[in-house]
Amino acid sequence: MSNIVAIVGRPNVGKSTFFNRLIKRREAIVDAVSGVTRDRHYGKSDWNGVEFSLIDTGGYVKGSDDVFEAEIDKQVELAIDEADAIIFMVDVESGVTGMDEDVATLLRKVKKPVFLVVNKVDNAKRAEDAVEFYSLGLGDYFTIASINGSGTGDLLDALVEALPEKEHVEEDELPRFAVVGRPNAGKSSFINVLIGEDRYIVTDIAGTTRDSIDTKYNRFGFEFNLVDTAGIRRKSKVKDDLEFYSVMRSVRAIEHCDVCLLVMDATRGFDGQVQNIFWLAERNRKGIVILVNKWDLVEKDNKSTNQYEKIIRKEIEPFTDVPIVFISVLNKQRIFKAIETAVEVYNNRTKKIKTSVLNEVLLPIIEHNPPPAYKGKFVKIKYIMQLPTPQPQFAFFCNLPQYVREPYKRFLENKLREHFDFKGVPVSVYMRKK
Repeated sequence: MSNIVAIVGRPNVGKSTFFNRLIKRREAIVDAVSGVTRDRHYGKSDWNGVEFSLIDTGGYVKGSDDVFEAEIDKQVELAIDEADAIIFMVDVESGVTGMDEDVATLLRKVKKPVFLVVNKVDNAKRAEDAVEFYSLGLGDYFTIASINGSGTGDLLDALVEALPEKEHVEEDELPRFAVVGRPNAGKSSFINVLIGEDRYIVTDIAGTTRDSIDTKYNRFGFEFNLVDTAGIRRKSKVKDDLEFYSVMRSVRAIEHCDVCLLVMDATRGFDGQVQNIFWLAERNRKGIVILVNKWDLVEKDNKSTNQYEKIIRKEIEPFTDVPIVFISVLNKQRIFKAIETAVEVYNNRTKKIKTSVLNEVLLPIIEHNPPPAYKGKFVKIKYIMQLPTPQPQFAFFCNLPQYVREPYKRFLENKLREHFDFKGVPVSVYMRKK
């Protein structure tokens, strides 16, 4: 499970440019996910084999009358509270400002690694000017130019070295299901229905993060660890910003699970907040089941379910092979179906297909539908194998992997899904040189 790194600072110092550079630096990086308020993004990055989640917070402006700024300030403080390390970015062009001093005052109280980063340092004169940032009382600083990447290597070397090692937890072989979603969607009620009446609980297991608790669940013939993201923190913390904190909790829980049960409120729809959490799970290559809760409150006819499904699948294109279960926690409708579906998705995610079967099924299809010629070059796919990874990843060995375009990779993914059932699971297709 990866650490979380928060990038903080006042507006217009180049945080987003730096963030974008980091998430695109390596092939394995997952694209950014837009946040729920302006100027915030979530992504994954890695450096020298060390993965970490990255949060680009909004600009911190203490005492602003702007209602957006007030909310962003709360969220910056929450990000600092949740992060394992903080990058504090300042701007050499404007020098030390009052807002920089406000952020520094906040960070001097933090007992976590804090990296003071002076941005826009692209010549020797500006490197000399950066000396004044010692006055912030945060010790040594790093000089970078986020627009061209200068200096980021040294910073990232120091960052990954300072990230705390995650406590090793003895892994059992039970699947982990995380219940995630926006506030008030019914996560707590769903969990209470699962474990609240018949006490088949074996034990509560402390998770590898500060807040997550794994509840070992054994009921109806199913056994798994339930990662609860509902009601994790005391209410005085949650009230700071429910929307932002729900995403923060989801980041932690998603990384610590095999399958995400994404609970949404049918009366609110598949809105931006729910979509953010969905794409966080997809980009972390987790299994996903969408649970449409409060279905009893929706006025419906015999076409309502199909119409609602179509709306959701339109929003999650191109990853539409995801089970959607319509439930009512209040009336205890289709709760068993939700768990049954989650177990099926877990089995799909851990499925291993023999190389001989893969080649027997897919090579004839590829022969009849070969990759389109590109720049006069013809690609010949020789054989296929599944990679030894926790989630489904497949290598297609061919003569010219660089000439296989994304539409053809999607064609191959669709054929894999069609013949081997990976419903609810992201599938990765890689072209490799034979």
